[in-house]
Amino acid sequence: MTDSRLYSFSPETKEHLRKFRLTTSRAKDAQAIIYIIDGKNQEIRAQDGEVYTNMEDLVDDLPESSPRYILLSHPLTLGDGRLSVPYVMLYYLPVNCNPSQRMMYAGAVELMRNTAEVNRVIEVHEEEDILSIKSQLGGTD
Repeated sequence: MTDSRLYSFSPETKEHLRKFRLTTSRAKDAQAIIYIIDGKNQEIRAQDGEVYTNMEDLVDDLPESSPRYILLSHPLTLGDGRLSVPYVMLYYLPVNCNPSQRMMYAGAVELMRNTAEVNRVIEVHEEEDILSIKSQLGGTD
């Protein structure tokens, strides 16, 4: 069975993903949304719909022992002075997470990546990885 038959997106979630991708490409601040897999129906959806513009607030709302997907659009200045707005997916996988949840999220990474239309997935394991994401993306400021 493929991941596309195991996990689903509601039409509303697909539309929200599309709008987020299009509207964040010109954002002046970082923007992120947390996504979860609903264990009851295997639906991938926004955790609560909140758009985070502050990485500290984002990490405060992440669970200590459950994986999450985070869509992130983060404006930054490249080494040559050009502005770039990478659109990436952070695959938050805490070290102490439940093995069954780890498997569930691992099975849907590519589906989430393709549906959200991100080019790059970055696996992060702790809050510090998220707080320092700008350097991983190649920003200088």
